[in-house]
Amino acid sequence: MKGSSFTYLIKEGAKNIWNNRLMSFASVGVMVACLLIVGAAMLFSINVNSFVGYVESQNEVVVFLDDDVTDQEIEDLRAQLGDNDNLSGITFVSKEEALLKEMENMGDAAALFDGLFKDNPLPDKFVVQLKNLEYINDTVRDIEHLKGVESTQAPRNVADMLVNIRYAVSFAGSFIILILAVVTLIIIANTIKLTVFSRRTEINIMKYVGATDSFIRLPFIAEGIILGLISAIVSFFILWGAYNWLMSWLIANPQSWLQSAYGSFVPFTQMAWPLFGGFALGGSLIGVLGSFVFVRKHLRV
Repeated sequence: MKGSSFTYLIKEGAKNIWNNRLMSFASVGVMVACLLIVGAAMLFSINVNSFVGYVESQNEVVVFLDDDVTDQEIEDLRAQLGDNDNLSGITFVSKEEALLKEMENMGDAAALFDGLFKDNPLPDKFVVQLKNLEYINDTVRDIEHLKGVESTQAPRNVADMLVNIRYAVSFAGSFIILILAVVTLIIIANTIKLTVFSRRTEINIMKYVGATDSFIRLPFIAEGIILGLISAIVSFFILWGAYNWLMSWLIANPQSWLQSAYGSFVPFTQMAWPLFGGFALGGSLIGVLGSFVFVRKHLRV
């Protein structure tokens, strides 16, 4: 496409928007609202996944060893645990270290445990962190099959809850995006429909002098792209400001659990370019689709 033709398309698209500025404003407003909700759902989903990952890193599986396990078997177990792809951290805690930890927790009553050093009832153990709680059952089953392992203690209920939250957020986010995309498409399509109707005489004249359907259709498609890009830019900066305000509020909030959650939130700058690219691409595609479908439908006036 030549530069003059491209300029013509942009001018015609902008002209269509101005001539139908009330509906164009309504389209931009609806698209901004839709993109804000979609963007908020995306940010919420990303941060939920990040928080789940943070909780995953805090959840531990305790691997209790047999009483008669040897030092060599302990080292072999450490190596075998290291070969498991779903384990991120492996810490060995001897029975002596476990007893000392219990005595620290007892405070002034720790002296009652002094006699246990000669006949320590606590087992040696490994404390391991999981990378993905979704595979906790498979991981624990593999660990329990290792030689020298007596039993395990795993947060299965917490794992199931977090996995269900992750799936629910993903499903809800996808559903919201689909519904809002349809609503936005209808609004933009109605704007294009009114534009075509208001210019039906001009379109007829252009067809009589030999203009092709593609030549007539392209300015309307350009209009849809412009509406989509404007909506994307406005939505992006509103969402950016709202997200930063929320992060500032979390920092100032004295609630300890909010302070802990803040550390797992993803900075907006880390998501800015992918989010803006998604807004621009999504807005443009919805604009193009709405323009193409309804211009095609109403071209013969």
